[in-house]
Amino acid sequence: MPALFAESALLADGWARDVRIEIGETGDVESVTPGAAPDGAERAGGMVLPGMPNLHSHAFQRAMAGLGERAGAGADANADDSFWTWRQVMYGFLARLTPADVEAIAAQLYVEMLLAGYTAVAEFHYLHHAPDGAPYDDPAEMSGRIAAAAESAGIGVTLLPVLYAAGGFGGQAPNPGQRRFLHDGDGFARLLDTLFARHRDDRQVRVGMAPHSLRAAPPEVLRDALAHLGSLDAEAPVHIHIAEQTKEVEDCVAWSGARPVEWLLANMPVDGRWCLVHATHMTETETERAAASGAVAGLCPTTEANLGDGLFPLARFLAAGGRIGVGSDSHISVSPVEELRWLEYGQRLTRQRRNIVRDAAGPSVGAALYRAALAGGAQAAGRPVGCLAPGCRADLVVLDPDHPQIAGRADDVALDSFVFSGNRNPVRHVMAGGAWLVRDGRHVRQAEIAARYLETVRKLG
Repeated sequence: MPALFAESALLADGWARDVRIEIGETGDVESVTPGAAPDGAERAGGMVLPGMPNLHSHAFQRAMAGLGERAGAGADANADDSFWTWRQVMYGFLARLTPADVEAIAAQLYVEMLLAGYTAVAEFHYLHHAPDGAPYDDPAEMSGRIAAAAESAGIGVTLLPVLYAAGGFGGQAPNPGQRRFLHDGDGFARLLDTLFARHRDDRQVRVGMAPHSLRAAPPEVLRDALAHLGSLDAEAPVHIHIAEQTKEVEDCVAWSGARPVEWLLANMPVDGRWCLVHATHMTETETERAAASGAVAGLCPTTEANLGDGLFPLARFLAAGGRIGVGSDSHISVSPVEELRWLEYGQRLTRQRRNIVRDAAGPSVGAALYRAALAGGAQAAGRPVGCLAPGCRADLVVLDPDHPQIAGRADDVALDSFVFSGNRNPVRHVMAGGAWLVRDGRHVRQAEIAARYLETVRKLG
């Protein structure tokens, strides 16, 4: 495509004026020149930001958003409603999904992500098999549907097939609701082999893996899977749910004598390839050690609030040099600014003070949150996204300068307003992989993808 000219753009070292961005045929940024003349370049039409990576997604759950908001029976029902009762609703929902359903739901979700300013997604994908638990003829059928949905919508995807080998700590037998997730070690290795063979040279898809949790991935199976992944790609990202619920912490202590994060850091090679999803319930020592490991904390505040998980120890983690990113997880909200806003608001409510998250670049809380999530999200995605620099994927968001939330504002003040001043979306245009996918607030394939999604959800009832 021709070069892009932005009167204002957020670069790695801060805001710059009159920025010319050259984009190559591969969809990557070739050069970025501040203080340049337009010289025939296409004008962006607003402030340009790097697109936000979404580091944690369960795509099929978008179609069940809202279905878990009914209290159980009885006068004290609310006391019994929890993550674990929500999980039963989820198991019932997914039991009916076909591969075509999953593709239609994921494509719609990815359109919504792009409209909101997410331009890459890490898909933590655990729905592998047929409803009776039998593998499909193509053992990577469901993973292929996710990749196809991402291709259809145009979003870059880090595909994280989930290792799910047990129903609880100590290798407990799975329950019937988990049968679509399960692999033994050999079966999971074959799935990884298949996905790496299909996508090794695919610029749209990056492959890693996701041990679902310590309760679902026994130590010996997890070690073997990590070794096999390393033989395929030593830099591949590894994501894991960890310490999300207090019951998980209690069960882990009963099994091993250690808390989940404590056990993981002591027994697995946790480093910058890892994303610790949620990590809600950590001691001060665990928090500091997790930060020192270089792993990204994958935070999903709207889902964590919806499920009653608790609040991440953000201030201590950041003070220890920890890295964070955000994801929309169960997709009760598909908005990066809402995740960032509630990440900050949760801390304000518990600490009873304002403006918690800051960085060395200045006093702007919105900008500090956005920059931190760009860097952590890119690290967790395992690909060059979340930046406007040579070699990065050309993923960018253009904010409407006339939108009421940001009109008359610039630079970090505009970012503060983007994050904190409302829910009307000021995203005007979105590019991913060098292609314009959203123009004037509408995705280029929005009607077609929405029609398939509506047919799917009406069939599901």
